[in-house]
Amino acid sequence: MCGIWISVGYAPNRAHLDVIAHRGPDGDGWREFTTPRGPLVLGHRRLAIIDTGDGGVQPMSYANDRYWITYNGEIYNYIELREELRARGCTFRTQSDTEVVLAAYAAFGRNCLSKLRGMFAFGIYDSKTQALLLARDRFGIKPLYYAHTARGFAAGSEIKQLLTLDGVSRRINPRRAYDFLTGGLLNHSNDTLFADVTQLGAGEWLELDAAGHTETGRWYQLPEPGSIQIGRQEASDRFQGLLQDAVRLHLRADVEVGSCLSGGLDSSTLVMLMSEQLRAIGRGANLNTVTARFEGTAVDETHYADMVAAAAHARMHAARPHPDDVLSEASKIVWHQDEPYGSTSIHAQWHVFATARAEGLKVMLDGQGADEILAGYHGAYDVRYTELLRNWQVIAAIMFAARRSQFFGNPLGAQLANGALQLAGSSPALLRRPLARVSRMLARPQSNSVNNEHWLETEAFGLRQPLNVWTQAMSDAGLPEVTDLGSLCYSLIQAGNVRMLLHWEDRNSMAHGVEARVPFLDHPLVEFAIGLGGAHKLVDGWTKWILRDAMKNRLPEAVRLRKDKLGFATPEAAWLRGSLRKPIEDAIESTMRRFPDQFSATGTHALVSNMLDGRQTLDFTPWRIACFGIWADRFGATF
Repeated sequence: MCGIWISVGYAPNRAHLDVIAHRGPDGDGWREFTTPRGPLVLGHRRLAIIDTGDGGVQPMSYANDRYWITYNGEIYNYIELREELRARGCTFRTQSDTEVVLAAYAAFGRNCLSKLRGMFAFGIYDSKTQALLLARDRFGIKPLYYAHTARGFAAGSEIKQLLTLDGVSRRINPRRAYDFLTGGLLNHSNDTLFADVTQLGAGEWLELDAAGHTETGRWYQLPEPGSIQIGRQEASDRFQGLLQDAVRLHLRADVEVGSCLSGGLDSSTLVMLMSEQLRAIGRGANLNTVTARFEGTAVDETHYADMVAAAAHARMHAARPHPDDVLSEASKIVWHQDEPYGSTSIHAQWHVFATARAEGLKVMLDGQGADEILAGYHGAYDVRYTELLRNWQVIAAIMFAARRSQFFGNPLGAQLANGALQLAGSSPALLRRPLARVSRMLARPQSNSVNNEHWLETEAFGLRQPLNVWTQAMSDAGLPEVTDLGSLCYSLIQAGNVRMLLHWEDRNSMAHGVEARVPFLDHPLVEFAIGLGGAHKLVDGWTKWILRDAMKNRLPEAVRLRKDKLGFATPEAAWLRGSLRKPIEDAIESTMRRFPDQFSATGTHALVSNMLDGRQTLDFTPWRIACFGIWADRFGATF
């Protein structure tokens, strides 16, 4: 896990690498080449995890200095791949996974990408052909940004590296700003919030040839949802095996490996599997976990985290984020994030990684990705309910709604009213009127509904009318409509939550010189889960049933059968309506003063006051408005 810099045509300048020194506190490397396009530079900041001595130093060369690489990431199957390459006659002088990537490229060219199991973003320069290849892992776990201007081409691990280049402005991309402010969406496309900076997409490559021409392509594609049809027990057994193997590989490191532990199902699963595998090799006493604690609040998960740590015989370390620090830390965090972030939960994660580093932990496993591959969000209930109704499985839909009501208190009448309304919309004409009447009878008055004026000036964002940003994001990505749990999971990975969560995870961990690993996004496991479609995921009201079943007798039952879902959440509503209210209102005023053409003062004031006063459900919008202004101020971003 490191930070990289690549430039072609621009004058070599180490400042572009030094600005991300936090990503690689263990050393740096710099190599310059002369090419027909001008100077070519490969820069590297190192966080030493595998082959921590001089053998892992980058930029690294291979095949008598023909191939050169600067690389950020980890290849978990590097030991097996090295043996495969040795059988083909390749030789190695280090124990690093970096050299394995170079040898694989020398042997297979761009086709080597499909052999790599892990997370990566790298640039490989072929000094013979003078071609440069950039590539990014299947799910975008590791970042890679670039800018191509009249002056040259440059790429790096973080956006800030590119912002001081000639030809790169700090203009805001208005559509991406609209997506973030209204829907909290970022990273759902290759655009960034900066108009002149692009990210290489997940599972994509880019090649710059000797003449300076670029070509991009996709090297990875998920399987179709529902391509695997097997019974529940076989699915559970195979899922368990794949997850165990993912954890085994993600434990490979020459430094201590710990885990983030919220007390939820996903992180608790990883901790228990880590404990089993470490004990099997005599290293059980080395397991460390870090959790965020919010004692005395509704989101505190201390009880569950302590239960798991005790069962795993793990040492527990605690981070205690405080509301008074949220705004004072926000400017520093947005600088590391490069873009604004959607909620104060990022502060909890920030403090978890800060605590990990303070405890000497350089590698942390985390549970990101499980909700996306297994339909673990509560919104999955709505998707499944609609799917049952669409297929006219009315009795099953009613039973499903009743189970949801039993689990979470969702009013059964309101669910049935919504169902009757949906059926009316797709029914023969004879049934539409009676079904609509049933819907009105079952529906309850919505006392918490407030009509706000439009709070964004839509035309300032280049739009004639407001957009549903989620629907538009799916359309822009060429994804089909979400109609069932399978297509929901597919969309969440391709253009939804996964990319945002990985962005935040990467920046928060690397800000503290910590490598974050995400076993639930090991690609054989992801492909199996996606192949299952909607099967074995939401069963009898239980989300992520296949994971719960796989962990039977291996995870404390109180955790395995938890119905609530938090995951390092902060008590944001209490904070914003309490001690943070005045600071947040001041920050929102600052954002509106900075961007008077983009925000309607009347509409924004109404929205914020309705939420903070309790007349309307409080969501993340007030925080997003405040954070957007903090980000713009820190980076000097303008429309």
